[in-house]
Amino acid sequence: MPEIRRLPEELVNRIAAGEVVERPAAALKELVENAIDAGASRIVIKLVDGGLTRIEVTDDGCGMDPLAMQLALERHATSKLPEELIGEAQAIERVATLGFRGEALPSIASVSRFTLESRPHDAGEGRRRVVDHGVLVDEGPAALPPGTRARIEQVFAKVPARRKFLRTERSEYAACLDIVRRLAMARPDIGFTLDHGERRTLAVQPDESLPDRVAQIVARELKDNGVLLDLQRGEMTLTGIAGLPTYNRGVADHQYLFVNGRPVKDRLLVGAVRGAYADMLARDRHAVLALFLELPAEDVDVNVHPAKTEVRFRDAAGVRGFIVSGLRHALSTGDRRSAQTPDAGAMTRWQQEPLASGSEALGRQEVAPALRSIFEAREWSAASAQVREASREWRSYEAEVLAAPQGRAVEAEPVAVETEDFPLGIARGQIANTYIVAEASDGLVLVDQHAAHERLVLERLKAAGAGDAVARSQALLLPEVVELDEPACDLLEGAAERLDSLGLAIERFGPGAMLVRSLPHALAGSDPHKLLQDIADDLAQHGEALLLGEKLDLVLATMACHGSVRAGRPLRVDEMNALLREMERTPRSGQCNHGRPTWVKLSMEDVEKLFGRH
Repeated sequence: MPEIRRLPEELVNRIAAGEVVERPAAALKELVENAIDAGASRIVIKLVDGGLTRIEVTDDGCGMDPLAMQLALERHATSKLPEELIGEAQAIERVATLGFRGEALPSIASVSRFTLESRPHDAGEGRRRVVDHGVLVDEGPAALPPGTRARIEQVFAKVPARRKFLRTERSEYAACLDIVRRLAMARPDIGFTLDHGERRTLAVQPDESLPDRVAQIVARELKDNGVLLDLQRGEMTLTGIAGLPTYNRGVADHQYLFVNGRPVKDRLLVGAVRGAYADMLARDRHAVLALFLELPAEDVDVNVHPAKTEVRFRDAAGVRGFIVSGLRHALSTGDRRSAQTPDAGAMTRWQQEPLASGSEALGRQEVAPALRSIFEAREWSAASAQVREASREWRSYEAEVLAAPQGRAVEAEPVAVETEDFPLGIARGQIANTYIVAEASDGLVLVDQHAAHERLVLERLKAAGAGDAVARSQALLLPEVVELDEPACDLLEGAAERLDSLGLAIERFGPGAMLVRSLPHALAGSDPHKLLQDIADDLAQHGEALLLGEKLDLVLATMACHGSVRAGRPLRVDEMNALLREMERTPRSGQCNHGRPTWVKLSMEDVEKLFGRH
């Protein structure tokens, strides 16, 4: 039998470093988190060659005495767990600092030349310790102000197998910058400076407000094109800033998520964001936001992985529901706003404006007569037969309501009411039979008639219960057996109750199969095997069955699209005004079902500037 031997401490550290120090950005993250935990008010970071040659982090925190510096470079030695908690079974669940495992510094020192210099505030001089790939090579006095300076050089120089897998200087720098940006967002009370070579790439001052810090780091226009969150449910709070659906990106890299001040990349939170924006964004577009979730430490497990970017929640469903409802509630406060993000040249003089509070009173009025037929001429019931005819019925709207073509739009007749009474103004005409031109008290408004009406129809469909009708199930004549691998079946079985509420009835049929008894009526023609496989993949990725709900939302959105006023359709003046009034009363009317803006405004001041009158 082979002899079992203990591995040398140096080798243990190098093995552990594979999890903690995957690349320079991971080492930088550990150093900056240590500086934050030390109570720093300013943190200065310097990189050379994207961190491949040197990383240096200097802070003005509490500093360390010589004994603390020695212990800090030993495995599983930490100051983050109070002495009274050490030995308790639940100690890690109650930790309130970013670091606590005691692995980072010895791991970094085992794969690089690591210099640690520190001076407590009450000490006359500082001390220095230099460890070269796990071997102490120098120690002695150091001249530095109170605080700590940590320097990493020659990373993976003696571990060529790891060094060759590092990416280019540009890629490694981008990863380092992302780490600093996230930590700087999490702590607006701390000033951060990042220098790459001779160039300063990030500088934020301490004691900034959260919206200012986020906007400065993510995008300055986010502050004007987003809504603030400040919500509470029990012991959970959700703060931050969420971009309007019309302010979106093609990738999800601009979604910043934090749990108890810790930057995380958690699939449950990502899925919650996706669910909140589900019917307001196209599938290939992504929201821009920064969310800060705070909850009791014992309700979240941060000790999932040494990198500490993954977390687990005790009440995952409650957290997800809180985020989805919180985001939707916050977006509803700015739902009539339209972020101006099209081509910068074309939109230079355009600006977004929130609708005035006068729209609250309009919300109590009856639906405008010119639009009443679109919402009331059809009786939406839960009956499946009616749902099948839904698209045809909504398409007939054009023939019933707009039967008589009006030719080119005519000048609006004098309107008795003042433009001040209506945030979107009074219709004055139509451009290209597609865009409504309205005069508001403070400028001109352009409305995309098809995009705007598409949102109105979708909201009315939802209010009328059409979503429940679309989701109603249709039983299969012969239940179908779908064979999947056992983990996928486990995921589907756990979500069976939720799927049943959406019209998909399934049950376990042995270790590696699911029995499909019914499908949502709107998806009756779908392939059960492909549908279940897609849902299982969605569950594995996001921890929640989002895909089926999105498919049903797409059916409603398609019905709304077919039932809305077409671009190129002439409208009478009373029809244009009716559309504007309904927009002022309808949630999320600032964006269409695909996240595009439905209206834009040019202020009267800008109009005057165009003609040199200002």
